[in-house]
Amino acid sequence: MDLSNEFTVDVPIDRAWEILTDVETIAPCLPGAQLQEVEGEEYRGIVKVKVGPITAQYKGAATFVEKDDVNKKAVLKADGRDTRGAGNASAFITAQLTSVGDRTKVEVKTDLTVTGKVAQFGRGVMADVSAKLMGQFADNLEKLLEEDNAATSSAPAPAEAAPVTSSEVAGEA
Repeated sequence: MDLSNEFTVDVPIDRAWEILTDVETIAPCLPGAQLQEVEGEEYRGIVKVKVGPITAQYKGAATFVEKDDVNKKAVLKADGRDTRGAGNASAFITAQLTSVGDRTKVEVKTDLTVTGKVAQFGRGVMADVSAKLMGQFADNLEKLLEEDNAATSSAPAPAEAAPVTSSEVAGEA
């Protein structure tokens, strides 16, 4: 099943790329996601998703299969198994960033395959859930970026070092 979403963030493309390819930083932005460990280039964790009346929790791993720093395109492969044994999910998630003035447009295309109880829901329900999750992700990411910008712009200027006197060096201070 192919799903498409897009959102815009209030930062230049290079900063957006830096943040969006840092899985440890952005994982908490995705509702229901919890990053548990990182081993090399593999990110392992749990994603909990509610589809209709069913709540599924997938435990799995994700890795970048493509990370094009020049064209700002990343492809992430994710696989997970329902923790209750009720199915599997796998996805290829492609993010393409485009500069829009001093902002960045992020287009996300997901090729999703699910089995088990969640698979009974049609594309319409899955697209709605995907759009809702992506909207919440974009809102959380925007808050993260605002906090990052506030911290960067309000950071105190480095203080000048006080000159060391000869009595301090001799231990007489």
